[in-house]
Parts: sequence; structure tokens; C-alpha cells
Amino acid sequence: MIKNYLKIAWRNIINNRAYTAINVLGLAAGMAVALMIALWVANEYSYDKFLPDADRVYQVRRNFNSNGETLTFSSTSLRLSDVLHTIPEVESVASTDWTGSHGLMVGDKRLSINGIQAGSDFLKIFSYTMLQGSRSSALSDAYSIVLTKATAVALFGTENNVINKVVRIDNTYNLKVTGVMQDIPSNSSLQFKYVIPFSLLEQTQPYMKGAHASFGNNGFQLFVKLKQGVSYDRLAAKIKNMEKGENNINAKNSEVIMQPMLDWHLYSDYKNGIASAGFIDYVNIFSVIGVLVLLIACVNFINLTTARSEKRAREVGIRKAIGSQRKHLIFQFLTESALITFISFLCSLLFVEIALGPFNALTGTTIAIPFNNIAFWLIAIGCVLLTALIAGSRPAFYLSSFNPVKVLKGTIQVGRSASYSRKILVVMQFSCSIALIISTVVIYRQIQYAKNRPNGYDINRLMASNTNGDLGKHFNAFKNELIQSGVVQNVSSASSAITDIDTHNDIDQWPGKFPGETVEMGVISIANDYFKTAGMKMLAGRDFNNVASDSLNIILNEAAVKRLRLKGDPISQVITYGSSQCKIIGVVKNALMLSPFAQADPTMFLYNNDPHGNMIYRLSPKVNPHDAIEKIGQVFSKYSPAYPYTYRFVDDDYNRKFGQEVLVGKLSGIFAGLAIFISCLGLFGLAAYIAEQRTKEIGVRKVLGATVTQLWFLLSKDFVLLVVVSCLIASPIAFYFLQGWLQKYDYRVTVGPGVFIISAIVAIVITLATISFQAIKAAIANPVRSLRSE
Repeated sequence: MIKNYLKIAWRNIINNRAYTAINVLGLAAGMAVALMIALWVANEYSYDKFLPDADRVYQVRRNFNSNGETLTFSSTSLRLSDVLHTIPEVESVASTDWTGSHGLMVGDKRLSINGIQAGSDFLKIFSYTMLQGSRSSALSDAYSIVLTKATAVALFGTENNVINKVVRIDNTYNLKVTGVMQDIPSNSSLQFKYVIPFSLLEQTQPYMKGAHASFGNNGFQLFVKLKQGVSYDRLAAKIKNMEKGENNINAKNSEVIMQPMLDWHLYSDYKNGIASAGFIDYVNIFSVIGVLVLLIACVNFINLTTARSEKRAREVGIRKAIGSQRKHLIFQFLTESALITFISFLCSLLFVEIALGPFNALTGTTIAIPFNNIAFWLIAIGCVLLTALIAGSRPAFYLSSFNPVKVLKGTIQVGRSASYSRKILVVMQFSCSIALIISTVVIYRQIQYAKNRPNGYDINRLMASNTNGDLGKHFNAFKNELIQSGVVQNVSSASSAITDIDTHNDIDQWPGKFPGETVEMGVISIANDYFKTAGMKMLAGRDFNNVASDSLNIILNEAAVKRLRLKGDPISQVITYGSSQCKIIGVVKNALMLSPFAQADPTMFLYNNDPHGNMIYRLSPKVNPHDAIEKIGQVFSKYSPAYPYTYRFVDDDYNRKFGQEVLVGKLSGIFAGLAIFISCLGLFGLAAYIAEQRTKEIGVRKVLGATVTQLWFLLSKDFVLLVVVSCLIASPIAFYFLQGWLQKYDYRVTVGPGVFIISAIVAIVITLATISFQAIKAAIANPVRSLRSE
């Protein structure tokens, strides 16, 4: 019986090649989109799950009460680390400091790569695969280093037999290799190329002597591993008020919390002290899009099958007349649906395999179809059967319901009876497609709106590099030689990159402060000519004068003046920073150093002409950038021969801040285009069917004098009306969800009627372009052929 069903299904596929091709292409495209999104979603959910005991690993965070507003920080104090060691439920604690880019040197091999300084328990908490060395003792010696496999190969040419070999870091310390670990997977929240002991930082940096003294000294990250069987709920109450006993405003206003490792990637945004949002929002959005696109493809199958049901009606009538039961007919039609769906699935695998390269390049992932995974095939087969059931159930139940007497007498009007349901399904699928078009337009406008926002500094021809100890010793000579060479206009340095703020500290005393109030503010130490080099504008007062007395002076940005509620002229007013009384000598225009979608962060600039870790320099306007980079590299190597010259353009750093939104916009555009394509495939098939059904009517109208334009309008108007109805349905739904999405941005566009009008016009134009071929083809056909049988 099943063999017979498959034979009949195959014959129907062969005998209706055009409609089969449309069905297969539409379903394959929908399944390919759903599969691609499913692989991407699975990858996002897989972050950090490769580590053993990942469910027991947490990062310590602080909820800080800033005048009624709860701010959540990942920076904590080393004193908190000391206290956490005493809690019985805690198995391991590791203090860490992300070191940024440092120079590693072995012989003539020089690398500038990112690493981490971590406590001795770090490798016990994070059980990365060790290729050489002991996880328990690799970080016990202060002057040791653990390399990843790629770093070991880059420095020594191999990852084997490198234990006890020496690596020089920052041309300052010789470190002994005590371990080699497997490269960090791309689906890891922590990314680094080497690990050095935290004890090296404690031994070699003078400021670390007081780092353990106060809960208010927050500049490090703490990671904790709980003991087996201990839940965080059991621990939360114990750690919540750990800091409140200290006579420190920051500590009194802070509550200690922990975030589980498995939430780091997807739940990075905190609201009112709770991790409730983050990349999970986009994962959920695209999961819904994948399901919608697949449903749109299923709607095509349903519409085309029911539309052509008249040609199967006599078959159903004859089968029922000779004794077939309805359940047998249902099973037969579902078998046909399953066969077409299986063929579509094979095609979708091919589409995904072709598209994975560009998709991975776009999303920065390394996704692949897991052909060797049994679970993948079980899930895939289940989804294929479910899709076949969804796509084929209505045609199967609809066709099997025909009355054989009416069908064989020719009194049943199959096409008309199904027209209303077809129209509803067309409206549904175009509503989804148009909503995606509207979303894509709004996301693009939001990105452009933020990109066109004045950022407070001039990023054109502005470059940045990391400094180092060797360069610091000769920084003034290096700076002067660069300027004299003519390739740069200005050079300066700061404690933070110009597109970031690395440090936030508390301001506890200032004029007009409310009792018990404290302000968390960005703090950046800058060298001479910083504002001039960056292109930041002074609004009041003066810049630093490169004199020692300026070390007790500060410059605030507009946001800081507003946040402190300084009355009158802020110049010469005094605030307390740490134990120092600092006088305000200038106010600088706001600059977007953090998110370009948010308000400028309140920021205080301190003067320190010693070279900092981030150097900025502006190229001369008439110099070719390639020639300038070559010349700067030569001067850099002259004063810092132990380090490779690395650089970046500040406009690239700034544009990376839009990376997540740009990715979402591109993916939305791609999926919206595919949704419209699949919907149009269905319209194309329906238009061909309608034109075929009305062939004689068109012939009569042509004989009576109807023009091609009139016939085109006759065949097109119903489809256009359905798309207009879809626009009216999609617009308020899209508006509701987009308004919610835009609320996460302080700086956002207004969704006006123009977006919906443009999207409606695009949808109507695409619809007309799709159906016009069939409409015009039918309108220009010779009426003699269509009326010959009459």
C-alpha cells in the first residue's frame, strides 16, 4: 500500500513539474532559513557549555545604589576575594585582571596579543584542556606563563616540549612556560591567548599594596566555583551585604551578587539589578523569524495544492466510488506532502551548505551542519515530518472531503469553495513578510541615526596604538620625531582608548551634594595635547598647561557638570576625589566614548603627562595613510625594538560599536528578502493557476474589445488588494514591537508613517512585478485558441 502511495505521489510530482518546482523551491528556501537560524541559535546557546562543571561557575558582580537607581558592575575589590575564600560553600575563587595587549618575545619572535592575569585557582575553576603542564600548579609561581596552543606555535614553532622555556613579557620580565592549553573555542565568553599569575601583578606593581585594603577599591573581576550540590540561592543571602559593614559610601551602597557562567553570553544587560536582557532578545527574535519563514513556505504549499484541487477532484471521486475510505486518501495525500517535503529538505541542506561560508563571515561564527550527529538527524527528521504534516494536512483533509457523486457529475466548484481560505493564508504570509520589511527599515534608520550623531571628537585620520614600557621611556623623543617627520599633526596618550572608558570611580564630595549621595563617574588620565589630538572642543576654562601643578586640577565634560548639579560657573569649584581636593579648570564638550545610542557618560579628566597605555595620533591631512603607517612603524621600532608595531584606526573602533545592530539589520534584511521571495513564489503559482482557470473568460473579453491593460488590471487587482490588507495588518503589529525594541536606546529614531508607506509601496511593487508576468502572458494570448472548443 505504501509503495503504491509513493508511486502515485511520484507520478503526480513528475506530471506537474512547474508547480512541484515552485513548491519544492519555496519549502526548501523556508527550511533552509529555519535550519540556518536553528544552527545559529544552537551556537549561541552553546556558549561555555563545553567546560566541565560550567553550571557551578559564577562571576561576582555589584549592584550599586546610585541615588535610587540600581547600577550593576562587574568590577569588584580584592578584599571581597579575601572574604569569599572563607565561605564554606565556595570551592575556589580567582581574582583576575584583563591585561589588554602586551608584548611577548622569544628570540626574534615578537607578538602583541591579549592575555589575562589570574589567581592560582583560575585553571581549577575553568577546566580548559591542558596539553602540557598541570592545571593545579601551572600558576603557582609568580614568574610563570600558560600559553594557548596557537601562541606556543607562534612563539616556538610547536606546542610540544615548551615547558620550562622562557618568554619575555613587555621586555621587562622573563616568565617560565608552565603549561600549554588548547586554544579557547569561539563559543567561549572568555577569550585570551595566555595566562600569567595574578601574583606577578601583586609583586611588581606598587599600587597593588593597597588594593586589598578597601571594598571601595573596585577594579578587578572575581570568579567563583561553588562546591558540588551547592545552589546559588543558598549562598545569595550570605554574600549580599558583605561590603556594607565598612565605613565607605561605595561599600554601603553596594550589594554583592553572582551571575552564573551559562548566562554570561545571553544575559549581559542588567535592569534594576537583575540580568533580564541582552543578546537573548535577538536570539528570540530570530527564532520567531525562522518559524515564521517556514510557515510562510508551508502556506505556499497549502495554497497551491488547494488551488489545483479541481484537477484532483475526479481522482478523489473515482477512488471513493471504487471503495477507498477517507483515511486512506488522507494518508495518500500526506505521503505526497512528505515526499515533497523530504525532497525540499535535501535541497535545503544544499542551500545551507552553500550559504554557510558567507553567513559565518557575516556573523563571526564557525557554524557547520553536524552531519555526524545522530541527534541532529533525529531532530531534522522530526521537523521534516512536522513540516509535512503542517503543509499537507489541510490539502489532505480538504481533498478527501469531496462528495464523489457531485465531483463525478461535475456540479462541485472546487476552486471557489477554497478561495476565501486561500486569501486568508496569503494575507497571513504577506503580513509576516511586510512586518519584516518594516523592521529592517527601522533598524537601518536607527543605525544611521546614531552614526550621523555628533560624537564630540574628530575620528577622521585619527589612529591609536598601545604603548609599552620601552616606548614610555622615550615617549617625548618619539612624539617629537613623529611630528617633525610631518606624517602626524599631534600625538598624545590616555589611560583609556578614545572610544572607551576603562575606569569608573566614586565622587563622594562636591558642592551641593545631598546627604549620603555618591556619584559613579568615568575617570581618564590624559597627557599633554590630548583634547587637541582628539579634536575635542573646550567649552569653558582652559586645557592642561603641561605643568606639575595641573596634577591637582581636573576637567569635566558637560554630562559630569550636569550630574553633579554644579550651580553657576563650574570653573574653580572644588570636588574631592579620593583624598585630594581637585579644582575644576575646564569643561569639555561631551564625547561618545561608550555607547553611541546612549547619553554621554559623566567623565572627569585628570592630568598625568607620563605615557599611558593608549596612544592616539592624528595623521597630517596631505599624507598618504599607507606611507604614514610605514614611517610611524620605523620610528616606533627605533624606540621600541622589542615590540611589533600595531595600530588601529579610531573610526574602525567607533564603527564596531554598531556591530550588533548592523548584524541584526543585515540578518533582518536577508530574512525579510527571503520571506518576500517565498511569498512571491506562492503568488506566482497562484497567478498562473488563476490565469489558467480564467482563460476562456479572458478570451471572451478580448473578443469583446478588452485591452491588455484592462485584462492586466482585472487579474492583478485582487492580489494587490490582499497585499494592501496585509500592510494594514502588519503595520500596527510591527509598530508595537519596534517601539518596545527602541526603548532600550536613549538616542533613538521616531517611527513615523513614512516607514509604513515606503514598506507598503515596496510590497505592492514586488507583488505587481511577480504577478504581471502571468497576467500579461494571459492577456496577450490568442483568444482563438482558448475559445476553439466552444
